[in-house]
Parts: sequence; C-alpha cells; structure tokens
Amino acid sequence: MIKTIFTLSLLSITVFIGSCQSNKTPEKTDKNSSDYGASSYAYFSSGCFWCVEAIFERVDGVTEAVSGYSGGTEKNPTYQNLGSHAETVMVQYDSNVVDFPTLLKVYYGSQNPTTVGQEPDFGSHYRSIIFYQNSIEKQLAEEFKSRLEKSNKYDNPVVTEIKTFEKFWKAEAYHQNYEKLNPNQAYVKSVSIPRLQKFQRSFPALLKKSN
Repeated sequence: MIKTIFTLSLLSITVFIGSCQSNKTPEKTDKNSSDYGASSYAYFSSGCFWCVEAIFERVDGVTEAVSGYSGGTEKNPTYQNLGSHAETVMVQYDSNVVDFPTLLKVYYGSQNPTTVGQEPDFGSHYRSIIFYQNSIEKQLAEEFKSRLEKSNKYDNPVVTEIKTFEKFWKAEAYHQNYEKLNPNQAYVKSVSIPRLQKFQRSFPALLKKSN
C-alpha cells in the first residue's frame, strides 16, 4: 500500500512492512445510531485511517475513534486485502457535547474532498465517504455537501460519497491509536502529525481542552 511504500522510501529500511503481515480477521460491529442519544456513532472515510482517527480523537465530545474498513461488499476485509472497502473510522461521541453537523465540519475541515484520497494516499481505498444511518443524517450530509459545493471554496468538484452504512469491520489491533503509539514512525511524522496540526490550527474551538 502507499503508506508502506512511503515509509520505506523515507527510512530506506523496513520499519513498517513487518507489522503489515497480520492476517487477523477484523472485528465486525453492527453499532448504529438511530437518533441523537447520549452515546452515538458516526462513520467516515477520508484517506489514511491513522490520520482520521487521530483528528477525531482530539475533538471535544468524541469518546473514542476506531480504525477499520467499510463501504465495500467483501466479508472480513484485511489491511492487505481491502477489496472494495475504504479505510474508515468509527467515531463514538456524546451528542450532549458534540452533534452530527459538527462532526461533518470536522470531517470536511480535515481533508481535501475534491480528491480520491489524501496526499500521499490516493485510490479507492482512501476515498472520501460519509456513511449515514438514518434519514436525518442523510439530509444533513447532503445539505452540508451542497453548501460546500455552492460556496466555490474549491476549484474542483467535491467527490465525497454519501452512502448508507451497512457494516464496519474493525481493523487489526496494531492500527488502533497508531499515531499516539508511534509518534516517531516516518509516515506519522511526515503525514499524520502535520495533517492533525493543520486541523488543530484551523479549528481550535472544537478541540478537547487537553489538546
């Protein structure tokens, strides 16, 4: 995958490929949020899930962010065999603190939604997707995307998909909290942390006080 190649090119030694050989079956979850109860779940794809997870974990009201796979048809996807799935993050949040529209703001504010992937990871496995679980989330996602398109903020069309949530497959254990646990890893230092810092500078009011 691109992250592996990128890491190898930076280090010129094998620092990541060894951990990429796991064939563990990801954990499947059917967690859904059907309303704005105190504990809700949202699902987003926008490039490397290490980066996306790290960003959402810093948002006030988010209690947990989990890396995984969604958006495809294959069962039991793995990091080496994603099929038609995209790297996806499950966001657990307290809706008494943060609501779904704010998560959409975080989502779009932390990526370039006009590209199929985020630098340096391009392709369908890194595509931009908002997964909705009910008619309210669908309407909110469509309205947000429409406003963004009409704002002329971008020179190119917004390519974010808005799809019905079906399944989320939890990624292998070594992917969870990857940015926090591997701050000196080459890809994290060169891609994940700069992307996180850019978001933190742009949206300081959305961050947890500890961040």
